[in-house]
Amino acid sequence: MNPLQFAFTALVLAVAMQRLWEVRRSAKHQRTLIALGAREHAHEQLAWMRVLHAGWLAATLIEAWLVPRDVPTAVMLIAAVAFAAGQTLRALAMHALGPRWTISVITLPGEPAIAKGIFRHLRHPNYLGVCLELLALPVIGGAYVTAIVASIANGVLLFFRIRAEEAALRCDSLYESTLGDKPRFIPGVMP
Repeated sequence: MNPLQFAFTALVLAVAMQRLWEVRRSAKHQRTLIALGAREHAHEQLAWMRVLHAGWLAATLIEAWLVPRDVPTAVMLIAAVAFAAGQTLRALAMHALGPRWTISVITLPGEPAIAKGIFRHLRHPNYLGVCLELLALPVIGGAYVTAIVASIANGVLLFFRIRAEEAALRCDSLYESTLGDKPRFIPGVMP
């Protein structure tokens, strides 16, 4: 394994560890929220998300190891910036949501939707961050097929996930009056 492959493998493993930590943190938040009367929605989508993320990480490494490609420096740098932007968006979303951040779609009836921090600008910064990560991380290692397949699968999953999440928020909070005028993903682009 050359030094670049080693560094890329370490990066992918670090992301895998990050995802495991997030699962634990989410479970802790979920238990607390349920104890406060929160409701879980679209539970069936969670398994698909786990399969997608585990498959994405595994496929990224397998493709990078089995089909090593020289990635042009400019492409690698653009992908690294996109990946860092994705990580930043996700961190900002988790920070703004605080103990209400979960991987599952959880709503606390009667509580307003979060409209602070990054949510002042976007309705779904976490999902935008995930989109950037799923595309960019494999590209850094030359796993272009994984980047494309994972991005398409994520797009299909998000099509259903966002609808379920927004429906749950409309039902249990003043979602439309709080965030309805914010763009879903791109600042300056209407919902």
